[in-house]
Amino acid sequence: VQVEESGGGSVQAGESLTLSCIISGLTIGDYAVGWFRQAPGKAREVILCSSRTGGMLHYTNSVKGRFSASRYPPENTVYLQIHKLEIEDTATYYCAVRQTRCSDDWNLYDYWGQGTQVTVNS
Repeated sequence: VQVEESGGGSVQAGESLTLSCIISGLTIGDYAVGWFRQAPGKAREVILCSSRTGGMLHYTNSVKGRFSASRYPPENTVYLQIHKLEIEDTATYYCAVRQTRCSDDWNLYDYWGQGTQVTVNS
C-alpha cells in the first residue's frame, strides 16, 4: 500500500488550497481516510476523517467550516479542501488509511504518506 500527499505550498492568509491523497494497493471504499497535521514543535493533530460511506467527521474545532474532505473513488483519491487559510494552519499535512471506521487516535491508522508542507504567510 502506498499513500502520497500532494498540493502543499506557500500561500497567503485568506487563500484556499486543495491537498490530494492518492492511495494505491487498496480500494478506498473499504477504508477510512484521515487527515492530520503537525506544526513544528507541536504534537500531531487529527483534523478530520472521511469515512467509508463518504461521510466526514471533524475532530478539530478550529477548522470547522474551513476544512472539508471529499472522495474520488475512480482515482482512489481523497481531497482536503482548505478555505480562509490562517497562519496557524502552517504545518505538514498527512493523510492516513484505516480499515473500518474513523478514529481520532492517529495511532490506529495503518498506512501513512510522507506529508506535504503548507506554509501560510501574512
